[in-house]
Amino acid sequence: MPSLDTPQLIALAGALGWASGIRLYLVVLLTGLAGFMGWVNLPQGLHLLANPVVLGASGFMVFIEFFADKIPGLDSLWDVVHSVIRIPAGAALAASVFSADSGAMAVVAALLGGTMAATSFSAKATTRAAINTSPEPFTNVGASLVEDTLVPVGLWAAIAYPFIFIPALALVLALSVFLIYICWRFLKQLFGRVAHIFSGRPDPGVSPAFKFKSLFSKNEHV
Repeated sequence: MPSLDTPQLIALAGALGWASGIRLYLVVLLTGLAGFMGWVNLPQGLHLLANPVVLGASGFMVFIEFFADKIPGLDSLWDVVHSVIRIPAGAALAASVFSADSGAMAVVAALLGGTMAATSFSAKATTRAAINTSPEPFTNVGASLVEDTLVPVGLWAAIAYPFIFIPALALVLALSVFLIYICWRFLKQLFGRVAHIFSGRPDPGVSPAFKFKSLFSKNEHV
């Protein structure tokens, strides 16, 4: 199997960084499995992921995360615990794509990979926290299943269609920043109202539903 060309390596580094912020263990498992099965000729820096021990450990964590991520409340706690893991891991995986060939490229990949992991992680965490304010569990499960699907699709597209994946990733990152802004405003509004209630002050009069569309109003305040 031929080695990955430069566009594929760049796309793979971006995909590893971005996807690590969403499903780190699934990224490690799928990447290692692709190398172990001979589906992809992994860069030398990623060969360790194809080790059977790493595959077993990542597979076990994928199993645990699959269920933990679909339980309202527990998913946000899981995100908090992994906030110190996913971002540096995303940077390390992105850097590993180039670590055996170019130290300079590895540093650049680490910086960009860490940034992408931080962006996707923040979008995931704030979105799920906002979703958890709803009493029904179905939206939470649906969002989790979408994330389960996006990661393998993204990794596959990075190798199969790098020239399509790279601009698509840039668009996804831009949308993620916008989503972080919207969800953060929603959560800030919610926490502000709760603080008003528990402090004994009058209710600020925000709509009980706290609908996302209200966040687009420039004149709204808590």
